[in-house]
Order: sequence, then structure tokens, then C-alpha cells
Amino acid sequence: MSASENPNQQKKPQKKIEGDVSFFANVTLRVFQSVFIFIIVAIILLGSLGAGVGAGYFASLVEKTALLDKESYDRAFGNITETSHITYANGERIATISSDLVRTTVASDEISDLLKNAIISTEDEHFYKHKGFVPKAVLRALISEATGIGSSGGSTLTQQLIKQQVLTDETTFQRKANEILLAAHAEKFYSKDEIVTTYLNISPFGRNNKGQNIAGVQEAALGIFGVKASEVNLAQAAFIAGLPQSPIVYSPFTNTGELKEDYSYGLERKDFVLFNMYREKIITKEEYEEAKAYDLSQDFLPQQTVETNNHGFLYYAVLDASVETLAKHNAEADGISKEKFAEETTYQSYRTKARRELENGGYTVTSTIDRSLYDAMEAAVNDYGYMLDDGSGIPVETGSVLMENSTGKILAFLGGRDYGTSENNHALDTMRQSGSTAKPPFVYGPAIDQGMIGSESLISDYSTTYTNGSPVSNAGGTASNTFQTVRKALQVSSNNTAVNTYRDLQKKMGSANFVYDNYLSKMNFPISDNSWQEESAALGSTVITTLDMTNAYQTLANNGVYQEGYMIESIVDNQGNVIYQHEADPVQVYSPAAASIMMDITKSVIDAGITTSYKNILYSLDGNLANTSWAGKTGTSENNVDSWLIVSNPAVTLSNWSGKDNNAVMYGDTGARSGRFMAYLTTRLYQANSGIFAVDRKFELAPDVNSVYVSSFTGLKKGSFQHNGATIQDPGKDILSLWATQDVPTSKYQFGLGGTMANYDSYWSGQGKEADKDKDKDKDADKDKDKDKDNPDSSSSDSSSSSSSSSSSESSTEPPASSTTPETEPPASETEPEIPEPPTPAPESGGE
Repeated sequence: MSASENPNQQKKPQKKIEGDVSFFANVTLRVFQSVFIFIIVAIILLGSLGAGVGAGYFASLVEKTALLDKESYDRAFGNITETSHITYANGERIATISSDLVRTTVASDEISDLLKNAIISTEDEHFYKHKGFVPKAVLRALISEATGIGSSGGSTLTQQLIKQQVLTDETTFQRKANEILLAAHAEKFYSKDEIVTTYLNISPFGRNNKGQNIAGVQEAALGIFGVKASEVNLAQAAFIAGLPQSPIVYSPFTNTGELKEDYSYGLERKDFVLFNMYREKIITKEEYEEAKAYDLSQDFLPQQTVETNNHGFLYYAVLDASVETLAKHNAEADGISKEKFAEETTYQSYRTKARRELENGGYTVTSTIDRSLYDAMEAAVNDYGYMLDDGSGIPVETGSVLMENSTGKILAFLGGRDYGTSENNHALDTMRQSGSTAKPPFVYGPAIDQGMIGSESLISDYSTTYTNGSPVSNAGGTASNTFQTVRKALQVSSNNTAVNTYRDLQKKMGSANFVYDNYLSKMNFPISDNSWQEESAALGSTVITTLDMTNAYQTLANNGVYQEGYMIESIVDNQGNVIYQHEADPVQVYSPAAASIMMDITKSVIDAGITTSYKNILYSLDGNLANTSWAGKTGTSENNVDSWLIVSNPAVTLSNWSGKDNNAVMYGDTGARSGRFMAYLTTRLYQANSGIFAVDRKFELAPDVNSVYVSSFTGLKKGSFQHNGATIQDPGKDILSLWATQDVPTSKYQFGLGGTMANYDSYWSGQGKEADKDKDKDKDADKDKDKDKDNPDSSSSDSSSSSSSSSSSESSTEPPASSTTPETEPPASETEPEIPEPPTPAPESGGE
């Protein structure tokens, strides 16, 4: 039989193939089963190990946590009435902190079930299921702690009670672990109804229709809707339950009890609560839709007034400073870095804890505020605030800070004209462009400190542009088309010279952010995007507060040493233990030489009276006060939106900003109005407490200032030099210039900052010489002024009229060659025995 006919020989290969497939399949299956079993076992083991590690870690964190007895919990949960006080510097009471918080606790049966269910469905949907904490939240917290990713999750109502009333200010996972442990433990002593009732009695609920801060659900119902907590309807209950997350934002009332123009945030939050109640099947769809459509605005109470409420700028400013100070202090005590503290979550956590500590801790907070000075500021703005108005019908707001130079102590401040009209604190909080007040601390101070210029160095005031091609313009829109000394540039507030200096400083130091990094950051100025790198920062384009600018001038007046402005001197508990005591932390920002040179220059700005009539008016009000060394600078932002005047003497710095809350243009001569108001304000302060002004002290140059004679033509040491193959002799006269360096360069063709070669050619070809002749004329005029001091009956022009002249009209004059500018008496005709009538100026353009 042939092979092809033998069936056995044909089937043998097929069986082998089938056997091979079966073998491989069996092996594969067994391997898969083994691997699968291994993976399952590994997962179980790893899970067990992870759980064990997590449990062990949790146990290690709470190992030393002492569990409380019920009496301790009762005391903690009931600790809501211990009041704290804030005082003036002399110990006189400003207010009781808790007096601004109206709270009435009620029993469970006095709270509607609608309110309880609304708060539970929104804040703790598993409230009736958990034993104080939600296990999956613990897992999230462990993962977050281990990986540093994500958040630890929300807290139950019980945890929130523990966090608010029992624990310290720590924000670590250890505090979270303690919170979980104590929450679970507390639930052994309290029923669910007791816990939610306590929560509703403790939580803040915004403001009532009297403008008072309220806490507890009873005051919320009474103060918002005029009904008891047991009488609210569904829509009202949902609105109230939505408030604790952000009470002031969601509150329908302002601090005066007036209904907000826009209270939509609270209504949207109410709808969110209703949806949660519907989702949790607490209410039906019909009830949800009906309550959502309910017109809640008809239930809001009309505004009412309280018998006494002296809370205004002072109370809220000191309270906020107290919270901020205590929050920082506690964070430092916990070892929290400045970077970590700056994170929003950490920052808000410490602020919340500090606020609670102040409200309930029985503390006495002593501020730096001198009551006589603060009252004088309030009286001055009430009597003379109208001087700032421009006749447009839109009120001009204002803010001022009086700071002690040697310490940074805020002696008094002026938040605005009327707290009831505008709650914006224009001294401490409002951020506006600083205009030309930026030039001394941001531009010329650093340039002098770096040895780039001296007081009589020359800077181009020829027409120029920013690097992006946009034109730089002086007030009045013209340039003097010459080179101006630093002193004169500040006296006439030239913008061209400031931009040229700032730009050359950036180039020489090799960093567009040089000024911020090396000067402003040391004074804790806020950084915003790349705004400090822009050349327009030289003209005050970056927004900052009045307090920021006051601190900058305080630093210059204090030999270049920054002392951060502060308002809280100490915080003491009810047992007399010192919780916080201010300690000085001086920072040398400018060299003493550079700072004293800047004070010499800015003193000449006030004495010259070109951009402000402040000193002349001050003479008419109090000659002794006017005769002290006043240094300072004016400032006006683009389109006359902001007006500034900041002055310093050796003892104090006083600032003033004015403008409109809606950023509208101010008409007329804003500089003249600011100068007049500031003169009256300074006089009122001096009358209240003359000692703080130390009028007998004078600014003095630092010992290491280099007083050197330079050429009036180049601002450099006189000499000859080669240019285009020719020897050129500096044609200028000797004038005294102040430098912060011993290395003063000698004359050269391109002697100044800024300017094109064409500008220098023009200057050297003869225009500069004509300007130099004008400088000599000015020196003669200054000598005449000195003679006038011995002849008080002699007539002279009113500097208030010169304050409205443009910088170009002043560009041909030069300040005295001496290192200090002599005091000048005001015109004999400049007397103001009575308060002038409110002005009604016609709209016109202006600014510098």
C-alpha cells in the first residue's frame, strides 16, 4: 500500500500539531493564571502594606493628641463671647472687636428644619452617615500629603467645628489628622442635631440691614428677612445656608445696611443650595422650581440705623492690620516660609484663624495711631476737603498717611472724605498711578546711588520717544530742547529727563528690572507682570498705594533705611501675656549719601514752588512750621486722573493722593489744589501734636557725600578733551555738585544721559551756551530772593501761579549752585486768615 493510501501515516502529523497547540495554550493559560494570581496577591499585599503605612502614619501624627472630655468640648464650642479690644497708641479704646458682631444663640427647636437640611445638603451631604469624618477624604489627604498633589478634600460639619473652635493655627497634615481624630471623638458626646445646631449658632452670615456683621442663624433670619430662624420659608432658608462660605460677598447689604446695587452673587448661591437639596431628595422638583423662581428681593429688609456706630476707616483698618499681623506672626511661629505663606490657601487659612483668635481671644490690640493726629486729619478733610473738588459735581476722594521716619510707625491716616459715601480706603488699599512722585525713589535715587549722576549732572530734555516709538511728553506737551540738571529736572518735573535716566540705568546695569530687584523689592513694593521693566515706570505708570509711596519717601528721609510701615504695636491676651510685639527690621535700600543727596534735591523742589504752592501757603498759616526742612515732590497721572503731593521733614513723612473713584479726569489745576489742601492738613496736624514734627531739625548731607565743583555746561569736572580731531575746552563755570561716589568723570562731548548726537551737536554749537547764560540769570534771581528775606515787604510773584506753568517755560532756569536751597519767605500778600470759599474752577487741561 502506498503512503498516500495509508490513513495512519496521514493522521500522525495532524495529531502532533493539535498536541502542540494544546500544550502551548495550556502553558499560556497556566502562566496567565499564575501572573493574574500574583498580581491580585501583590495588589492585596501592597494595598495592605499601603493601608498599614497610611494607618501607621496617621497614628504617629495623632499619637500625642490629647482627647478632650465633654466639658472641654462644651467650653470650646461655647467660646464665642470672649471679646477683644483695639486701642490708640496711648491705650484709649477705639472699639471692642466683637461689638461689631451681633450674635444670638438659639435652641434646636427654634431653628427650622429647612435651614438644617439646607446647610447639611450644601456643606456636608454625608452628615447623617459618617462618624465625624468621611474615610475617602482621609485617603485623599494621605495621597495629597504623600505626593504633594491635589487637596485634602472638604471637611464635615463636625470637622469644621473642631477646626474653628478647638485647634491651633497649624495648616499641616498633622492638624488635619488631629481634626479628624477629634471630630470622630466629639461625635461620641453629641447627637447629629446638637452638632448642626452648634454650627448654625457659631457660623458668620454676613451683614444685616443695619450694616452690622452678624453670626448665628437667628440673627441672619432677623437681620435679613425680619423673621425668626424657625419661620423662614424654603427660599429664605437656602439663601441663609449659602452665606457662610463667603458671608460678605453673598450678603445683600453694604456696611451701612443699604441694599447692594448688585446682590446677584447671593441669589446664585441660593439656587446652588436649592439644587443640592433637590439632588439629595430633601425637596421635590416642584418645590425646587417654586423656590428658585421665588422673588426673594421682596423679603429683604429696608435699611435701618443703629444708635451708635463709630466704625469707619479707623476701625476696619486697625482690625485688618491686626488680622494680618497676627496671621504672619502665627505662620512664622509654625515655621511657615514667606513663599508658603503667600500661597492663597495658606494665607487665607492663617487670616481666618487670626480673625477668630482676635474675636474670641480676649486680646488687647495696641495700635500706633495717635488719636489727636487722627482726629486732626478727620477734621481737616471735613473742613477743607472741598478744596480738592474740581467743580465737575463728581466728588474728589483723597487719602493720606503720616509716618514716623525713624520707625515706620503710622501715626495717622486719612482713608477718604466720608466712609459712608465710599468705603475704599484710599490711604492703605486703593492702588493708583503715582505720577511724578515716582521720580525721586524710582529713578534719580537709584541713579545717584549707582554713581551715574550727581545733583547737577545734565540730562537730555530734548524731545524723545519710548523704545517702542511712542512719544514722551512733558506737561504742556513741549520740551525745553536743552540739557537740564537733575535738580532743575525735578523742580520742573521733566518727563523726558526721567525716562532718559531710567533707560540709561537699565542699560548700564544690564537689567530691565534692575530698579525693582535692587530697590523697590527691598521696600516690599508689589510686583505686577513686567510693569517695573517698562520705561513708563519712571513716570509712575505702575499702580501702588498711598502707603507704599509714603514708605518710599520715608526711606529716603531716613538715610536710605527702610522701616516697613506698621500699625500694630502689640497684642496682649487677657492674662497680660504678650502674644505679639512689633520689632524693627531695618533694611538699607539706598546709601546714606544717595539718600541725603535726594533729600537736598527734593527740598529744592518744595522751596522753588514751581510745581506746588504748598510751602508758600504753609508760610501764611504757620511760619514756624514752614521754616522746617520740607522736601518732597508732586505727581499727576495721565489725563489728570490722579494728583499727588508727598513731603518729608527729618522726623515725619506726609503723603496725599486725590482723585475720583471712577478714574474720571479732574479739571483745573490739580497741583495747586493738592498743595493748598496739604498746607491746611499739615497745619492741623501740627496744631494737634507739634512735637512729632521736630521743626528745629534740618536735613544734613551724609559725611561721605562728595561735594565737588563741576562745569555748569557739562555737569562733569572741567577739563579739555579731543573730539573729531579738535581739542575742546569745557566752557562752563564752576558749580557745586553732590555725588554719592568719589569717582566723578571729567568733561566729554557726550556728557549727559540721553540725547542723540544731533542734540549734543546743537548744544555744543551754541544753544547750550545760551542756556548757560540763562542759568546765570537765575543765580542772580536767587540772590535777589535771599535779599528779599531781609525785606519782608518786598513784592514777588505768587508761586501758585508758577505752579501752572509748563516745564518748558522753566527749562531755561537753573537752581542755585549751592548744595542746599535756602529757605524763602512767602510773598507778603500771601495771607489766608480765613477758610476760603469752595472754588468752582472751569474745566481745563493740566498735569505733570
